[in-house]
Amino acid sequence: MKKAEGFILGIKKYKFLFEELVKRDFKKKYKRTVLGMVWSVLSPLLTLVVMKVVFTGFFGRTIEYYTTYLFIGNIVFSYFNMSTNQGMMALASNAGIFSKVNVPKYLFVIANNISSLFNFLLTLIVLFLFAAFDGIHFGWHFFMLLYPIICLIMLNVGVSLILSAAFIFFRDTQYLYSVFTLMLMYLSAIFYDVSTFSARYQNLFLLNPVYDVIKYFRLIMIDGSIPSIQFHVIVAIAGIVPLLLGFHMYKKYDQKFMYYV
Repeated sequence: MKKAEGFILGIKKYKFLFEELVKRDFKKKYKRTVLGMVWSVLSPLLTLVVMKVVFTGFFGRTIEYYTTYLFIGNIVFSYFNMSTNQGMMALASNAGIFSKVNVPKYLFVIANNISSLFNFLLTLIVLFLFAAFDGIHFGWHFFMLLYPIICLIMLNVGVSLILSAAFIFFRDTQYLYSVFTLMLMYLSAIFYDVSTFSARYQNLFLLNPVYDVIKYFRLIMIDGSIPSIQFHVIVAIAGIVPLLLGFHMYKKYDQKFMYYV
């Protein structure tokens, strides 16, 4: 916890720089695009259309509210994938700044994640609209979605910190990670139902933190039920452990980054 508090104090101390980094990353992402921020919503929608056309005939007949089911898996995984891939490059792409000015290097990673978070929140609004058209019942239990969102943010920041540090030392990290995320996508049950597997394999899915968040969303939105205390613990661990590991790596290798950029 002390490490986390130290990082929070660092953000407060360099608040102006942090805000400028967020603005820069946001503007850079949509520079020279005709539709601009619309792509934040349009991209997952196009992916949803493709997945619905391809997989409805195979899985959609047995899964209730399949459009919402697909959309939940799609936007959660897309947010994780976008956030961590951009976070992986954040340190290396800002080497020209921290090699000349002594600033906390993790600021670049977190600022990058803020941009991805904003995109995710926009797609969440669209998800709720789709859920309404799909006949999903809205209730007070929807406020519980704040819990997996916070855990997902911690997961994304933690993985981004780990990847950005690893990329500085091993440039092959980006290629290995692209293969890993492809495998992770198929193991996140985005378009199929894990209940068709045996209980043993269903428990193995819980080792996938992205699947844990997706399952939490589906339990709330589609099943209309509150997850168990045990599942809350699993989702929390999925976010806290990577975050602490990321903090540890930055504290341990902070001085060594300068020799490899």
